[in-house]
Amino acid sequence: MDISVVVPLYDEVESLPELTSWISKVMAENRYSYEIILVDDGSRDGSWDMIVKLKDGNPHIRGIKFRRNYGKSAALNIGFEATKGDVVITMDADLQDSPDEIPGLYRRITEDNYDLVSGWKAKRYDPLSKTIPTKLFNAATRKMSGIPNLHDFNCGLKAYRKAVVKNIEVYGEMHRYIPVLAKWAGFTKIGEQVVEHRARKYGKTKFGWSRFINGFLDLLSIFFVGKFGKRPMHFFGMMGTLSFLTGIVLAVWLISDKLRDLANHIVPRQPTDNPLFYFALVAIILGSQLFLTGFVAELVSRNSPERNHYQIEDSI
Repeated sequence: MDISVVVPLYDEVESLPELTSWISKVMAENRYSYEIILVDDGSRDGSWDMIVKLKDGNPHIRGIKFRRNYGKSAALNIGFEATKGDVVITMDADLQDSPDEIPGLYRRITEDNYDLVSGWKAKRYDPLSKTIPTKLFNAATRKMSGIPNLHDFNCGLKAYRKAVVKNIEVYGEMHRYIPVLAKWAGFTKIGEQVVEHRARKYGKTKFGWSRFINGFLDLLSIFFVGKFGKRPMHFFGMMGTLSFLTGIVLAVWLISDKLRDLANHIVPRQPTDNPLFYFALVAIILGSQLFLTGFVAELVSRNSPERNHYQIEDSI
């Protein structure tokens, strides 16, 4: 099969007939073998009934329904597990992503040999309350992820080589960071393509400020897990050692200062009267706690079933 199109959706009943018809039209024009996987993330507006109806008239449509709303990341992860196509295309169900972009994205994977191609909505039709946080989020992600060539990490329109979606796990709010997950999994040929962004035709946006905050916290999480997931002691141990040594140096300085005063027959002041005493105490305690945290994290990591899970590209 050439292409699997994964569409996560939540309360998008009005757009589904037009979207699936449009995708099928593009596939027929380009003679692709394909499937459309619609993942209903606990919709309450009759979206699932519409999916059942559409499937009866189109054998290329497959449907997956959650019992409740789990979020876009969960819907994508389940959709990825179900795909059969050599190239996987993801898009949102609100008709803001154009299916006409599918052939171009497909060629970037099959002809240009990219592992992942992310869409870039250079011209957006979203309100400022969404576009400004998005720009800040993308700037921070470029800086922390080491993928400087992507302008729109959160664009729903993306193309993947099959091996990519079968070797990454999307959870929490990690759908925003799929290019980062792919990079940490060893898929480094990541490209970008300018795509059309259309104004929302039906329903209302699901975006909220809480998603922006949660997204930033998830970025910190994925950065840490990707870099230190298999060696947490390298992070906590290093920070703990630096903090502990800083406290020891301050303590030694305080002791030597008191001994110098005694040698010069000067009445020394009490250590607790010196603010550095408290800095030294806090640094020693914090360093010990960080070191113990790293030790416990290392024990957990070594007993994890994923401790020897590595990405293997090929073998002969």
